Amino acid sequence: MEYASGGSGGGRDNDASDAQRRKKRYHRHTAHQIQKLESMFKECPHPDEKQRLQLSRELGLAPRQIKFWFQNRRTQMKAQHERADNCGLRAENDKIRCENIAIREALKNVICPSCGGPPINDDCFFDEQKLRMENAQLKEELDRVSSIAAKYIGRPISQLPPVQPIHISSLDLSMASFGAYHGLGGCGGGPSLDLDLLPGSSSSIPTMPYQPPGISDMDKSLMTDIAANAMDELLRLLQTNEPLWIKSAVDGRDVLNLDNYEGIFPRPNSHLKNPNLRIEASRDAGVVIMNGLALVDMFMDSNKWVELFPTIVSMARTIEVISSGVLGSHSGTLQLMHQELQVLSPLVPTREFYFLRYCQQIEQGLWAIVDVSYDLPRDNQFANQCRSHRLPSGCLIQDMPNGYSRVTWVEHVEIEDKTPTHRLYRDLIHSGLAFGAGRWLATLQRMCERFACLMVSGASTRDLGGVIPSPDGKKSMMKLAQRMVNNFCASISTSNGHRWTTLSGLNEVGVRVTVHKSSDPGQPNGVVLSAATTIWLPISPQDVFNFFKDERTRSQWDVLSNGNAVQEVAHIANGSHPGNCISVLRAFNTSQNNMLILQESSIDASGSVVVYCPVDLPAINIAMSGEDPSYIPLLPSGFTISPDGRTEPGGGGDGASTSSAAVPPGNAMGRSSGSLITVAFQILVSSLPSAKLNLESVTTVNNLIGTTVQQIKAALNCTNS
Repeated sequence: MEYASGGSGGGRDNDASDAQRRKKRYHRHTAHQIQKLESMFKECPHPDEKQRLQLSRELGLAPRQIKFWFQNRRTQMKAQHERADNCGLRAENDKIRCENIAIREALKNVICPSCGGPPINDDCFFDEQKLRMENAQLKEELDRVSSIAAKYIGRPISQLPPVQPIHISSLDLSMASFGAYHGLGGCGGGPSLDLDLLPGSSSSIPTMPYQPPGISDMDKSLMTDIAANAMDELLRLLQTNEPLWIKSAVDGRDVLNLDNYEGIFPRPNSHLKNPNLRIEASRDAGVVIMNGLALVDMFMDSNKWVELFPTIVSMARTIEVISSGVLGSHSGTLQLMHQELQVLSPLVPTREFYFLRYCQQIEQGLWAIVDVSYDLPRDNQFANQCRSHRLPSGCLIQDMPNGYSRVTWVEHVEIEDKTPTHRLYRDLIHSGLAFGAGRWLATLQRMCERFACLMVSGASTRDLGGVIPSPDGKKSMMKLAQRMVNNFCASISTSNGHRWTTLSGLNEVGVRVTVHKSSDPGQPNGVVLSAATTIWLPISPQDVFNFFKDERTRSQWDVLSNGNAVQEVAHIANGSHPGNCISVLRAFNTSQNNMLILQESSIDASGSVVVYCPVDLPAINIAMSGEDPSYIPLLPSGFTISPDGRTEPGGGGDGASTSSAAVPPGNAMGRSSGSLITVAFQILVSSLPSAKLNLESVTTVNNLIGTTVQQIKAALNCTNS
């Protein structure tokens, strides 16, 4: 019994220990097995079932063992790669951090070579911005890799402390002698030119619109009430004539009767008059070749809004959609937006608005869209920088047969003149023509004609050289030209991202220059110098436009053509006016036979532009074959032409009052007593993004604009202007 008892107990103990040993048993592969598995892993990290069975037979292992070995090996390799990438990123971040610190220490000891004192401007804004961008990118990559690698090493990876930014905002161009540019200010005998290389420096207004921290339900309710009241006011302004609107005795435009307006729409604190405040109010109407729903869709999309008005809207963003409205019609849509409006000259600052845009369908085929400024919170640092206030403005869109629409437009803004308007543009701006309803409507009519021509195939193209083989080629060329015009308008904008510096010597305006780093796929990479000046000539805008548009007179003003004649080899019509077109020009008697000139000219009642850009023959062939032209680099130059605002009694003013798009706008422009012409060039300073601006580039562009202006005046017999 004892034996049996002892035997029984011993048997149970042995069974338990055997089970425990089986649980803890580890199978170690032989060196031959590991070598075979490793060689197979190099060839195929993911073997299929057939390959695993083959290995199982060769190595004497179970298929599950083979499967688990490959899974574990892949996991190990992934962890090794992640750790290696993480170490590399940390080392690179350490390196940049040390360089950043070294630059800061070096800046403390920099002295001006002219006077021996501390420099007024610093010349490493590019380096500082590059470091900021690289540090931000590396930090994001480091965070991503660290979170992945931490899963495999079982603990979080420590990260580097944040790098403190350097506050450097400008580029120093100190020279031993600066020649003719004696009015640039500096220290001692070496003047310096203060140019921002990139937008958004610490001393400039941010280019991105203010993003509210959060819009509460109470804020949304308030916005809805403001928009509804603004819509009621706009409809009365659109549909009522007297006593709200009276005809101007000078040019026949609709003028708002301010006394009657304030009596009908009283505003709080309106009795507290600010002597610096001006009211600009205008109304206009016309027929547009686009249906109402398509117009509403473009108006309610901020990107399409910029595309529709490239010469007026320099930037627009939808900050938040307050109400999405009815699906498919935009009726009831309310959104908070931000935009900057421009006149194409560096002499005129942009107008910035934070506003509510509200769309309402009044009845079938009739829409109303109202804009009204929305005051941001007082503690917002950007709120006090807005000098323009938008009173209820907008348009009424009514469908007409055959895809047309009748648009009635009202512009009503309150402007605070904190800085005096430049003398050249004072008449144009104070008369309300520069930002008035007539300019908006004329631009809308011209752009809708352009979109219509984009949809039409064949009839609007005069192919002189057999180089545009298909409708797709025509569309591609039109898209390329549109991008060229948009780039040109952006290059001379006075938006928050552009800070212009004046070079003295040419005229009372001087040549204004700004520099930016280009990384857009549609532009040459590197540092781009933009330069512009504005002149007044006692010639009608129509005559000036004809002079620039005519290829037979191009050699009289185009400095880069060296006096050579040009021939138009392709022509695409952009509208009913013969001046609205896209041309491909070829220069005669030149060594650059592979270089053509892409040019777009456009004219309406508010003004005109002529934009051109050299494009090499292979790039033109890409566009003409119908391929995507988005990556063809463009660096356009050109001219903007506008009336000077001094209209004669009985003239047409901006000429857009109740006019259809078929009326030649030149007739209206011809009544202006003179023209304001902005000449603008862009040159690639260097293809290296880290390059510094040098005196040679500034001198080149200054001479280029000066010679061009002199030749224009000589050709038009205005040398004494």
